[in-house]
Amino acid sequence: MPKPLSLPFDPIARADEHWNQRWGAVPSMAAITSIMRAQQILLGQVDAVVKPYALTFARYEALVLLTFSKAGELPMSKIGERLMVHPTSVTNTVDRLVGSGLVAKRPNPNDGRGTLASITDKGREVCEAATRDLVAMDFGLGVYDAEECGEIFALLRPLRIAAGDFDEGA
Repeated sequence: MPKPLSLPFDPIARADEHWNQRWGAVPSMAAITSIMRAQQILLGQVDAVVKPYALTFARYEALVLLTFSKAGELPMSKIGERLMVHPTSVTNTVDRLVGSGLVAKRPNPNDGRGTLASITDKGREVCEAATRDLVAMDFGLGVYDAEECGEIFALLRPLRIAAGDFDEGA
């Protein structure tokens, strides 16, 4: 995919100037717009790296989560909880991985209504290869050093805590 032409100015900074003139200073507007644009950029770069593996970043995250589990399998409900996505999204993600032969599903013997998703050997191989490629491109964050990546993580953590992603005291 060709790289879009760069503008001769920062459109978010320009929007911030216009915003200030019309409604007054609201630094959070420029911040949220920058975060959303950064998310678009990063998702595009990461998805391009995992696409040859028939993955999206969401599917990659599910594979990684399954590799982190002791037995290589988790209940669908636990996958949704850990990835912080709606059950419908988990079902769609896992079904796509099943269709690619990267994950298998079976009834959960500990929960008559539940389903377990387990990573296959092929899924482990794909996860390892995709991980090597993502690490090689620094997950799209190569313009930052390790300390700056830590700062980004720390800056966004209070937002995640306020949203209820996790209990800070746990």
